[in-house]
Amino acid sequence: MHAFRKAVESGDMEAVAALLADDVVFTSPVAFKPYPGKAITAAILRGVSRVFEDLTYVREIANPDGRDHAFVFTATVAGKRLQGCDFLHFDDDGKIDEFTVMVRPLSAAQALSEAMGAQFEQIAREAAEG
Repeated sequence: MHAFRKAVESGDMEAVAALLADDVVFTSPVAFKPYPGKAITAAILRGVSRVFEDLTYVREIANPDGRDHAFVFTATVAGKRLQGCDFLHFDDDGKIDEFTVMVRPLSAAQALSEAMGAQFEQIAREAAEG
């Protein structure tokens, strides 16, 4: 099992943050522009861990050189079941430098957007604390 998946599934958000490159770029399924930087990405991922219920990874897909991974998952947000995928790219040091999330269906993406919107102040506060 990949270290990222193990950290997420065990709820170890410090271990997840340790896997992020300082210059990581997070692309959300519900926000227009990407979020650059480790502090905001780690804060967003902590927010996601608070709103996702029963997150389960169902498949890992990796390219042969190990620098690109796709982690397919299911979860529930505000009673809406969703399917999603975390697309990760790893830099030369083995740190995540690109993190893109896709989710479906639209109703679940909307529920995720609302739930994460409610987390925004806490996420911004956590990111500022670094």
